[in-house]
Amino acid sequence: MNTNNTASAAVLLRVAGVKKSFDAPGGKICVLDGVDMQVAEREFVAIVGQSGSGKSTLLHVLGTLESADAGEVSLDGQALFELSPDATAEMRNLHIGFIYQAHHLIPELTALENVMMPLLVRGENRDKAKKRAFNLLERLGLAERSEHRPGRLSGGEAQRVAVARSLVGKPRVLLADEPTGNLDEHTADEVFLAMRQMCREERAAVIMVTHSSLLAKACDRQLLLHEGKLN
Repeated sequence: MNTNNTASAAVLLRVAGVKKSFDAPGGKICVLDGVDMQVAEREFVAIVGQSGSGKSTLLHVLGTLESADAGEVSLDGQALFELSPDATAEMRNLHIGFIYQAHHLIPELTALENVMMPLLVRGENRDKAKKRAFNLLERLGLAERSEHRPGRLSGGEAQRVAVARSLVGKPRVLLADEPTGNLDEHTADEVFLAMRQMCREERAAVIMVTHSSLLAKACDRQLLLHEGKLN
């Protein structure tokens, strides 16, 4: 597998020597053992590996949700581990998007309100947030479902709303942890294609953890996480 095919575009995310261990009754367990990776703008990268190999942990470290024991991660040239806690939170809120296997939509809010929420939390103008959110839903084929609450959406529709919400703040990189894991194969394909198209239009790089070999092969690159290293 090619791990550094970024020659055609500027490198957006650089990962060098990242290590992460966890305490366990029998001693420390090394999950990430010197991970190196480079990802370019608009690139769609799949990370595959056995369950428990550390794929989700890697995404959490890249997204600054967990600290690393060693190594460096930089986004647009900014070393993330050198930031203060407040600056780290700001970087995460402004430049990193997340999408998970479960859509985590707020059931009491409409699809449109769910997508607007990250912008409103930032304190942005409500009318501008609504316009931006509706534009994303429209591009994802959900304009007619924008006023429906999650309980009235299909699994694929709900996950597309989650894609819109993850992109509404115009992140530089989107971290996706099994985003189609709860969907049937046909719906998973539809959501994957929609996510890929939207991320390219929005100029976001994507790092996606998946167990689907078909989806991994459809990405620009696929990397195998094995024994703490990416290959």
